Amino acid sequence: MSGPRRAPAQTRTIPSVRIALTLDRDATACEENDYLASLVAAGFRREEIVVLPPGALADAEFDGIVIGGGCDVDPSRYGETARAGAHLELDAARDETDFQLFEKARRARTPTLAICRGLQVVNVALGGTLVQDLPSQRPEALAHQTDESKRKDKALRDHAVRIAPGTLLSGIAAAAEVEVNSRHHQAIARPAPGLTVSAVAPDGVIEAVETAEPWVLAVQWHPENLSGADAPSRRIFEAFARAVRRSAGNGGR
Repeated sequence: MSGPRRAPAQTRTIPSVRIALTLDRDATACEENDYLASLVAAGFRREEIVVLPPGALADAEFDGIVIGGGCDVDPSRYGETARAGAHLELDAARDETDFQLFEKARRARTPTLAICRGLQVVNVALGGTLVQDLPSQRPEALAHQTDESKRKDKALRDHAVRIAPGTLLSGIAAAAEVEVNSRHHQAIARPAPGLTVSAVAPDGVIEAVETAEPWVLAVQWHPENLSGADAPSRRIFEAFARAVRRSAGNGGR
């Protein structure tokens, strides 16, 4: 006589979300990159991530946005003209996409992860300003930019950053200081009102800003290049994923 039949195991289905990722023109032409790999490793499915090229407008709703690295923000967006010798690389279409997407996310209180250029976009969008060119305006600063043609390892650590205790980033990194890579010639000059400075380099250059509500974390380095082997970098993407799932579960989007 056979025993009672067991009920089939219940499979937990993770609700689908939509993530917007903005990148420069050359990066959007690549089918895979470190941003996508880091987001997938954090638990998102590849089909949940929509890559928006420069000039694309965010007509759809998103549960989370990632503003990636890339070219410089036009100084006119923070009330300045381009400085002579600042070596700016501008793309009006990229600015249009990033600022429109972030404004929409801000109004909807959508979780936002901003990286390198993304940090600068967030700061300018909220009313802050930028140092247009660190080498010429702050020659005493660390070397924050390495010639891309000479850098073979994007995961090379360039300097430490000190993390402010009690911040969102502090809880994510679980450390007072982390070693980061560095590929930028611009930086925050005046932080925007409402942003908390959560990390600085030894020379005082601001390396991270954040807000807790809505969830916004912006870092000046490139954790997507480090997340494969570096726990704090991996946890940045995992924390973003948790914020997205939490917001979507509470009726976000």
